[in-house]
Amino acid sequence: MAYATINPYTGETLKTFPEATDQEVQTALTEAYDAFKSWRHTPFAERAKIMTAAANILRRDIDKYSKLLTLEMGKIYAEAKAETILSAEIFEYYAKNAEELLKAEKLPVADPKEGEAVLIHQPQGIVFAIEPWNFPFYQIARIIAPQLSAGNTVILKHASNVPQCAAAFDDLMKEAGLPKGGFRNLYAARHHTETILKDPRVCGVALTGSEGAGAVVAGIAAQALKKSTMELGGSDAFLVLDDADLEKTAKWAAFGRHWNAGQVCVSAKRLIVADAVYDRFLELYKAEVAKLIPGDPMDPKTTLAPLSSQKAADDLKTQVEEAKKHGAVVEAIGPSVPEKGAFFQPLLMTNLHENNEARLWEFFGPVTQLYRAKDDAHAIRIANDSPFGLGGSVFTKDTQRGVKVAEQIYTGMVYINHPTMVKADLPFGGVARSGYGRELIGLGIKEFVNHKLIDVVDIDAPF
Repeated sequence: MAYATINPYTGETLKTFPEATDQEVQTALTEAYDAFKSWRHTPFAERAKIMTAAANILRRDIDKYSKLLTLEMGKIYAEAKAETILSAEIFEYYAKNAEELLKAEKLPVADPKEGEAVLIHQPQGIVFAIEPWNFPFYQIARIIAPQLSAGNTVILKHASNVPQCAAAFDDLMKEAGLPKGGFRNLYAARHHTETILKDPRVCGVALTGSEGAGAVVAGIAAQALKKSTMELGGSDAFLVLDDADLEKTAKWAAFGRHWNAGQVCVSAKRLIVADAVYDRFLELYKAEVAKLIPGDPMDPKTTLAPLSSQKAADDLKTQVEEAKKHGAVVEAIGPSVPEKGAFFQPLLMTNLHENNEARLWEFFGPVTQLYRAKDDAHAIRIANDSPFGLGGSVFTKDTQRGVKVAEQIYTGMVYINHPTMVKADLPFGGVARSGYGRELIGLGIKEFVNHKLIDVVDIDAPF
C-alpha cells in the first residue's frame, strides 16, 4: 500500500510516504501503552484542557487545515472549512461533557441486602482506529476525542490517499499538549492490522470504511477476542411523501446527494418519490442539479468537486456499466464536468425493479437512484429493500406522519425534512450491513470502556 498525496483536481503526485516498518509498529504500541498507564489516571479537567486546546488550534489555523483537505481529497474549500469546524466542535463537546458522561452510576437494587451497587466506567488500553478518506479530519476527531477523553490512547491507520491529513492531526495533538504516545498516526501496511489487533495492549478497533474492509478487520478482531465497532457503507433512502414542499425538498435532495461530490456514506442515494408528485419533483430535482458548478475545489464558485481519485471515478463508471447490464436506465443530468481531474458526470438511474440487483448497491459518487412509490407503505418497503441501514430522510408537511414512517425504516438514523446530518452532539451509526456500534455523544465514549460493577455488601448478607 503506497501512502501518497495525489491532487484529485490536477492528478499530480505531490508527496509519498513509506509504510511503517515492523519495528516502528512495535515502538508505537509500546509508547501508546506507556502513555495509557499514566493517561488513564489523568483527571478529566486536564484531559479537557487538551481537547479544548486542539479545538482552538483548529479554529485558529482553519485555513491551513482546510487547504490540506482540499489538496488531498478534492473537497470543496467551503466544505473543508465546515469539516474543520465540525472537528473542533467534537473536541469541545467532550471537553465539556466527558466527565458527566462517564460518572459512576448508582444502580437500583430490589433488596437492600444486595448491597450498594455502583457501575463505573474505566478505560482499557489502546484503541486502533482505521479511518477512510472522505472526511479526513472529522473521522479522526470523532474517535480520538471520545477515546482520549475516556482515558484510552489511540493508534491511527488512515486512508492511503490522505497521509498529510493524518500527519497534521498527529502534530495537532502534540501541540495541544497530549503526552507522547497518546495519539499516533502510523502509516501501517495491511499485514500490520493483524499484528496490532493481536497485541494484548490493544483493547479494540474502530473502523469506518467499506463492507469488505469491515468484514476482514472484524474477523481479525473476533479471532483476537477484541471488541470492534464498524461504521460501513450506506445507501440512504430519501422519501418524498405526497404532501411534501416540493421546491424545498428538491433543493435538499440535490444537496444531500452531491455534497462532498456524493462521497458520503449518509448521502441521499435513493430518492423514493410518491407517485402523485413524482413528475413534478423530478423536474425540480433536475433543475437543482443543473445549478451545480463543477471546477477547481479552491474556487469559491465551485459547488461540485472531483472525486477523491481517478481510480474512484473509474471504479464508479465500471459499476454504472454493470448496473446497465442488469437493466438500469441511466441519464446524464446537470452540467457537463471538466475532462481534467477526477470528475464524474452526475447521473440519474431508474428501472431499478426487484429483479435488478443494482438496486442493492452503494454508488459512492454523484449517481442518483430514483424510485416511484404508490403510497407510504410502498415507499417504506422500497426503503427497507436494501442490505444497508445507516441513515435516511422523510419529507412531509405532516411531521407526525413523517415520524410514523421513520419508525418503520430499518436504519440507525432518520431525519424528518432534512438530509441525514453529522453533528458533534448527535449519535452516528447504523444497522445491518452498515455496521454496528455508535460514535459521538455518550454512546461513543462508552464503546471501549470497561463498565465495572462494584457492589458493597454486608458480610452477613445471605448469598
